[in-house]
Amino acid sequence: MADRDTLPLPLEVRDRLAELELELSEGDITQKGYEKKRSKLIGAFLPKAPGKGMDPSVPHERRTPVTPGSSSRYHRRRSSGSRDERYRSDVHTEAVQAALAKQKERGKMAVPMPSKRRSLVVQSSMDAYTPPGEEHIGHQDTSSGSEEEGSMQGEGTPTSSQGSINMENWISRAIHGSTTSSTTSSSSTQSGGSGAASRLADVMGQTHLGKSENHSTPPDVTSYTTDSIQVERPQGSTTASRATPKYGNAELMETGDGVPVGGRVSAKIQQLVNTLKRPKRPPLREFFVDDFEELLEVQQPDPNQPKAEGAQMLAMRGEQLGVVTNWPPSLEAALQRWGTISPKAPCLTTMDTNGKPLYILTYGKLWVRSMKVAYNILHKLGSKQEPMVRPGDRVALVFPNNDPAAFMVAFYGCLLAELVPVPIEVPLTRKDAGSQQIGFLLGSCGVTVALTSDACHKGLPKSTTGEIPQFKGWPKLLWFVTESKHLSKPPRDWFPHIKDANNDTAYIEYKTCKDGSVLGVTVMRIALLTHCQALTQSCGYTEAETIVNVLDFKKDVGLWHGILTSVMNMMHVISIPYSLMKVNPLSWIQKVCQYKAKVACVKSRDMHWALVAHKDQRDINLSSLRMLVVADGSNPWSISSCDAFLNVFQSKGLKPEVICPCASSPEALTVAIRRPTDDSNQPPGRGVLSMQGLSHGVIRVDSEEKLSVLTLQDVGTAMPGALVCVVKPDGVPQLCKTDEIGELCVCSVATGTSYYGLSGMTKNTFEVFPMNSVGAPISEYPFTRTGLLGFVGPGGLCFIAGKMDGLMVVGGRRHNADDIVATALAVEPMKFVYRGRIAVFSITVLHDERIVVVAEQRPDSTEEDSFQWMSRVLQAIDGIHQVGVYCLALVPSNTLPKTPLGGIHLSESKQLFLEGSLHPCNVLMCPHTCVTNLPKPRQKQPEIGPASVMVGNLVSGKRIAQASGRDLGQMEDNDQFLFLSEVLQWRAQTTPDHVLYTLLNSRGTIASSLSCVQLHKRAEKIATMLAERGHLQDGDHVALVYPPGIDLIAAFYGCLYAGCVPITVRPPHPQNIATTLPTVKMIVEVSRSACMMTTAVICKLLRSKEASAAVDVRTWPPVLDTDDLPKKKPPLLYKPSNPDTLAYLDFSVSTTGMLAGVKMSHTATSAFCRSIKLQCELYPSREVAICLDPYCGLGFVIWCLCSVYSGHQSILIPPSELEVNPALWLLAVSQYKVRDTFCSYSVMELCTKGLGLQTESLKSRGLDLSRVRTCVVVAEERPRIALTQSFSKLFKDLGLHPRAVSTSFGCRVNLAICLQGTSGPDPTTVYVDMRALRHDRVRLVERGSPHSLPLMESGKILPGVRIIIANPETKGPLGDSHLGEIWVCSGHNASGYFTVYGDEALQSDHFNSRLSFGDTQTIWARTGYLGFLRRTELTDASGERHDALYVVGALDEAMELRGMRYHPIDIETSVIRTHKSITECAVFTWTNLLVVVVELDGSEQEALDLVPLVTNVVLEEHYLIVGVVVVVDIGVIPINSRGEKQRMHLRDGFLADQLDPIYVAYNM
Repeated sequence: MADRDTLPLPLEVRDRLAELELELSEGDITQKGYEKKRSKLIGAFLPKAPGKGMDPSVPHERRTPVTPGSSSRYHRRRSSGSRDERYRSDVHTEAVQAALAKQKERGKMAVPMPSKRRSLVVQSSMDAYTPPGEEHIGHQDTSSGSEEEGSMQGEGTPTSSQGSINMENWISRAIHGSTTSSTTSSSSTQSGGSGAASRLADVMGQTHLGKSENHSTPPDVTSYTTDSIQVERPQGSTTASRATPKYGNAELMETGDGVPVGGRVSAKIQQLVNTLKRPKRPPLREFFVDDFEELLEVQQPDPNQPKAEGAQMLAMRGEQLGVVTNWPPSLEAALQRWGTISPKAPCLTTMDTNGKPLYILTYGKLWVRSMKVAYNILHKLGSKQEPMVRPGDRVALVFPNNDPAAFMVAFYGCLLAELVPVPIEVPLTRKDAGSQQIGFLLGSCGVTVALTSDACHKGLPKSTTGEIPQFKGWPKLLWFVTESKHLSKPPRDWFPHIKDANNDTAYIEYKTCKDGSVLGVTVMRIALLTHCQALTQSCGYTEAETIVNVLDFKKDVGLWHGILTSVMNMMHVISIPYSLMKVNPLSWIQKVCQYKAKVACVKSRDMHWALVAHKDQRDINLSSLRMLVVADGSNPWSISSCDAFLNVFQSKGLKPEVICPCASSPEALTVAIRRPTDDSNQPPGRGVLSMQGLSHGVIRVDSEEKLSVLTLQDVGTAMPGALVCVVKPDGVPQLCKTDEIGELCVCSVATGTSYYGLSGMTKNTFEVFPMNSVGAPISEYPFTRTGLLGFVGPGGLCFIAGKMDGLMVVGGRRHNADDIVATALAVEPMKFVYRGRIAVFSITVLHDERIVVVAEQRPDSTEEDSFQWMSRVLQAIDGIHQVGVYCLALVPSNTLPKTPLGGIHLSESKQLFLEGSLHPCNVLMCPHTCVTNLPKPRQKQPEIGPASVMVGNLVSGKRIAQASGRDLGQMEDNDQFLFLSEVLQWRAQTTPDHVLYTLLNSRGTIASSLSCVQLHKRAEKIATMLAERGHLQDGDHVALVYPPGIDLIAAFYGCLYAGCVPITVRPPHPQNIATTLPTVKMIVEVSRSACMMTTAVICKLLRSKEASAAVDVRTWPPVLDTDDLPKKKPPLLYKPSNPDTLAYLDFSVSTTGMLAGVKMSHTATSAFCRSIKLQCELYPSREVAICLDPYCGLGFVIWCLCSVYSGHQSILIPPSELEVNPALWLLAVSQYKVRDTFCSYSVMELCTKGLGLQTESLKSRGLDLSRVRTCVVVAEERPRIALTQSFSKLFKDLGLHPRAVSTSFGCRVNLAICLQGTSGPDPTTVYVDMRALRHDRVRLVERGSPHSLPLMESGKILPGVRIIIANPETKGPLGDSHLGEIWVCSGHNASGYFTVYGDEALQSDHFNSRLSFGDTQTIWARTGYLGFLRRTELTDASGERHDALYVVGALDEAMELRGMRYHPIDIETSVIRTHKSITECAVFTWTNLLVVVVELDGSEQEALDLVPLVTNVVLEEHYLIVGVVVVVDIGVIPINSRGEKQRMHLRDGFLADQLDPIYVAYNM
């Protein structure tokens, strides 16, 4: 933009205009008032017609540039913390607005807002609130956190710099009829696409500023190889502001079908589904194979992407390092010279927090005190014979930021003593962010002594004994206070040994890497001296100059200028501590004026703060400054601070050529610095580069896409005596082309030489030999990698575009964390997050980096605001950088870990994020848009048909997968009976007093027992009751509603005696009638029960008030109370004649929520009991302990039927009693010396969780499980191997043999297919590849290999059972080790469904299916479970090789996603492992979205930590994108009596919005 002098406005008018701007930005006047006064002021100077560059149709008001502070005239409250100038480039703000506008046109993304429980909202906002006074102002030490908040004492004012800028910009535009700024087009996005915008664009493409005095000079376009990089050299600055579009609920977010977002969960999901219908990125062609058929897509380079076309670059040489005759031979020599010649000359002035000079250190004092420190360290530590430190040893320097004098004395003391100082930060607490890594550095450097100041020593944390504790990860240190008064005077004859600078190490500077590790860069004495000489020459330092230093003096630019070079030239340093800057951000400018300083060393942040605060100062004069070193001038975002600063302070005497950005790194020291020239014919260089080009590593002057550009300023030329080149950032260090971005490398004496103690990393960084295109090294001397990315432009000017540490490579394109930060910050308004507290880093998920943005949220912003801001940030980053953000999280204020100077500690933040302890208050995940490398959805292959060769028992070259249990063998005496009722009568006659059943109560004492004759008599009475009171005919159905116990058994046999068909039903739970009673009612109705039998207590419950509220009580069938039995004997017991008639009905609710009743005939019942008797070797002298639910399946058979059939004694333990006494079951097993016991998974889990810590006390109570031969878990699912293993491990000490624990498997069509039993080989475990399983294939892998899943055999196949594995679709037989549906043929198969509620016509082929080829005669029942058979090396009882059956999961539970079959349990297992607070998890699908519900055991603050972790693990391990993550309280996931998750009930609850979730996150 044109300089001030070209504007025909009197100075006072311009000042008044600037004040007006300021008043507006601070909200002291309204927009209207501002416009009125402004037009009045400049009315006289403006031509009447609108300027040519402006579209006359744009109304005056729209053209007014609105300063960001007044982004909407309705938010006039002072915004706390203005926009941070360093990250503010108007082009950028504008680009962001345009990107957002474009997104809007493209059709609104209706992103459903996460739902959050009220309590969580309140808590997070309350906890997060910090009083404004405590807000941090800090600076950034990490490449990709943004700088700290730009507000002072919580009360910041938008910069007044914009006043002058905007005015001049608009006025000059109106006068000259064209824009004179190539980086701003304030009207282009607002003029509604009018001609002005396109004209402006043309102008922007061509205009580069010449010298401002003469507007007719042609633009200075430096052509540059073929590509012509245009480097403009404007004099003035270009930071006009733009009006931001109104923000807030401009448009109500609506869902796809117009439902407002506030609606129910289901509406939100519907909306989410709609957003996912948007077309994805174009598909990619090639893949890399991830071990198996799952092909992960590999990002292919886009053929149209820009490629570097320039010639190969040449290394740029800095000017000759001219050796001045009187330059000292070493720094110590310089100190000695000044300390003796001019002892009174001031060396360093320190300030207190009021800005008053605290202390002046003269060269004489510095020399004397450094000698004293040197003498004392060498001679007073340890003993004369064994000194603690010797020359060459490393020593830590621990000094606070407000005590540079003590630091300087200690530093030079070390140099004089020939020790190696290692300056580090003061540890404030034992657990500072990053302090452990610093400790590691000290340890690896062998540091044993730490020098510190008195005040600092007093402030260190102390233990109760007054000792300084050992900090976490630190070596044991001796703390040595360097204050003169504590030291003894060196003897007259002692003198330090001052040598010329040599190759010994001078000092070690610490450097924090991207991953948080800390390295020590060693700098040799010769490098130290040469670097000081190079700085002296390039900065033109002369003796006794005054320099103001705001930087950290312990490292980097602050150390080099303010401690080292200053002493070489006898300069006077005014040191401004960080604490003073916090209180008075203008302090450094005041000191420059006060001391007429020639040089100042600052960061862009300091310039920005000065801008914010300068309005109170009238008498500022910066004309004495000849050089303003901008230490982070290489950060691409520093340019806006420099420009704005110059703009405001030019009127205060600041000369444009004074601003000298420099580039530096810990490894290469100063890389380049802009020289302070008096020659204003050489204005600084600018490069306006395309972000798109930069992401591909090439330099393009942006042409089509005006908005995503990065404006860079040069950082001057290479240092004197140095050679600079640019090499490819990864791989072989090959020279870049001229239009390519790479890593700068420096060859010079003045660089670091190694990372202390790390030879491998040193070689890669400090000993690099760049190659030219033919592979020859360009120099015999090694280069040092600087860690800076950039290029060398025309005239040898260096441009830095970013840091290697901030580089994120996503999908093959490079993005710089700082650029992403800047884009996020350009999304107005800043009411929601703190400016300086944004961390951007990448995490690796599924073979690619994913971008994560974490920001601190202001305590007063609402959920809606934050969510809106977040969705806009996502759109802006997508629009400008063409990259998706994987996760955007907002945390409460002051919760991100900080570095010692207040910046965000990046690696620590990343660590917290990854381990789930960041505790965000808002999270937005967008995996759908940014994960583009998922495997292709699977296409099903046609299976082998019957035409394939089938010879004997082989199918397509494999043994057919079939197996059978042993034969049922010959009859024993009780096996001649076809009916259980007859067996009982026979037992009552032959062994009347033999006890069959013993029921235990919760104290472990016998509650009741039944002998054969007692059971028989009881059953007779019940039969009489049924006939007389119930008037039932034979074949009528009777519902038995009993708690687990003996009444149930008696009632069952009573029904058989009466010829009725019993149905066992779990009684309603008295505390939970509303949910449990309807199930009872349903079973009674569906089973067509003619009457119900129950106890008096339950009778009462069924007629209670609560019951009538839950169901219609009037429709119950007659209820008989068996507590009051008739006295008389029945006339005659019912004699069943046909063994194929119904014995009982078995009703069960499956995990998918289906109620299915199967018919069990008398034949099947007897065969079943016989099969179990043989498998478990049961006979009358045996005792069996049973702890499971007796209502359906194998559990019912073992509880009610087996004892009567086999005659053994059953010890019955109701599982509900374990809730009172978890040890009940195991104590009973031990006390009764039981060899066989049966339990359910819920019982096993209760014992594992409830008795985990009690094994010792149980042992002392005499609990002994060593007699247990079989402990069988009765289940209808894949064996839960983790649970059985932890149970075995836990009780191993109590004598439990791990071989004893096994599982059984049953299903609806056959209640028990496998059961471990007593003889036969131990259950085997195999490991299969989970990815193959998804493709319905079995691939065996080694234990511990990635993606492996352990599967345990489900027990041995029962006698009389045959199994085959068939393809569920084609019904063809499958080969050994192939996954298919398990089909079963057995005498105890159920004979059919009685009815299936809700689906009367359920396939009859469940019970009678035939194979499509092969053995087509046998009739099989289909279990509905997937599994495989595998012939093992073991032999079974008959001497045959043993066939093991592995159950994988139910077909109707499995989820089809992306064409693959997933079993919920596998995803749930992964999720439960991700975070300690996840106690339970359930997954289900909803319209192709995967919904994950997790139960949180922890504070609600942790809820949002789980969202990214859950999403990551499911992506990594299952290649699926989670659609919705729901965090709920413990106990919300419904679990049935068998311990199975009721995922369908959960799904219904979720869709009906009944879960009361803590948090629901919709992943976009």
